[in-house]
Amino acid sequence: MDGSVDNTESACSELDEILQQISDLDKWREIFNSRGLELRECNVKRHTEKTKADEDSDDTSRPTTSNHHINPQNSQLTVPYSIPQTLAVSPSLGGQPLSPELAVSLRKILFGNTFHIFNYEWKKTFFKFREPFSDMSYALETEKGGTRAIQMVVQAHVIKYLLFGRQLNSDCKMQSMKEVGEKEQRRALATALTDILWTAGEEQTATVSLVTSDRCFTPHLDYKLDSFTERLQLFTFNKKEDVRAFIYDHMQSFKEEGSHGVILFLYSLIFSRSIDRIREDFDFTTSHLLHLSLGNFVCRQALLNLLLTGRASPNVFNGTLRNDEQGEPLAHPLHGVLTRSDVGYLLWNREEAEHAKLPQVGSMLKTPKLPIWVCNVNGTYSVLFSPNRLLLSDWRMEHLFHLSFYNGQPTQSQTAMLTIDTHSHHWEEENNDTQGDPEKKFPSVEMTIRTKWEGAVIDWNGNVPFF
Repeated sequence: MDGSVDNTESACSELDEILQQISDLDKWREIFNSRGLELRECNVKRHTEKTKADEDSDDTSRPTTSNHHINPQNSQLTVPYSIPQTLAVSPSLGGQPLSPELAVSLRKILFGNTFHIFNYEWKKTFFKFREPFSDMSYALETEKGGTRAIQMVVQAHVIKYLLFGRQLNSDCKMQSMKEVGEKEQRRALATALTDILWTAGEEQTATVSLVTSDRCFTPHLDYKLDSFTERLQLFTFNKKEDVRAFIYDHMQSFKEEGSHGVILFLYSLIFSRSIDRIREDFDFTTSHLLHLSLGNFVCRQALLNLLLTGRASPNVFNGTLRNDEQGEPLAHPLHGVLTRSDVGYLLWNREEAEHAKLPQVGSMLKTPKLPIWVCNVNGTYSVLFSPNRLLLSDWRMEHLFHLSFYNGQPTQSQTAMLTIDTHSHHWEEENNDTQGDPEKKFPSVEMTIRTKWEGAVIDWNGNVPFF
């Protein structure tokens, strides 16, 4: 790692420490004030701005908000990594303030303790589309690391809306993916987030978490502040269309720089499912949704399944496993996937496959209701999709078909089109050379596809195989 990266990480660490010290001062100020002591307040101008977007008008006039600046004209200080006042909603909007007890439960279901907080990589991540009216106008630009899994599941639901949620001529569906403007991007994102939250709420209810301008509670001493969770306001709805309209009207909370949009969506997901139901979804193998890997928080399978199916089941097989491979009863049943979801899931990990430890994804995830799959390829996430609904219902369509592939990275300038041939001959017949790098002979994306279509021959149609 070069010196510039070390300096950046060092700077981020120092800023996190400064932020924590500022938060600690705020905490002690409130404790002292509650005992009748008075502290002199800095004369800092505070303001809130409630933004309501009209679906029939563009929001291109609203400038992108940065959360790393001091504005000398209005003397407003924005703490690094804290959500700017311009992206906060008024406490009078009508939501339910987050209680300290619920904040503690939220931390524990995420991290397993109350002392971990999201790092800079998570805080800076939001939902950002590529250029409107371009070859990639349907695509979200994802970040590397732990947030990417969440972004790619949302990406799959954006594709679901654009391909199957609008009244389009089936002959021009793929072309329509290049004709997505800014308003349609907003609609697609609002619909995608709503679909995921509504499914988590068992299609009865959903909760949206937004940040207010004021802190809702004074945390306990054993709770580490992060400057925005303590400002959460929860908005619960019993009609799906109300959820979608509310998210659309407050889209800046999810798609603006500085919004912490991915974290707010994750909070919304947890509250839509409810912490108690998530605990019921778990089995003895899982107690929280994120785990620390190489210094970053990464999504566990339970969180992926919650995003995909609405249940935080920790395993990828079908149903509930009550017996081991020898047929003996397990001391604790293992929870898998119970129903087919709209979006599927495919998994490939070369190291696990070589040691015969690759989990076998069940048909509930491999065969979704729509031909869209989130792919976990060696721990990195991407999306495969097709506009042909019949691909999963008519076996004749699976002889020769096309899949589009998007890996979420800004370096991908156009959607890769792969041709899948499952009928004529086996892929290994064309790759019987035992010399050379197996990773070059058999790209991991191809091996991922073969977990669904065993023996398929895959043509990249002139593209150099990647990922």
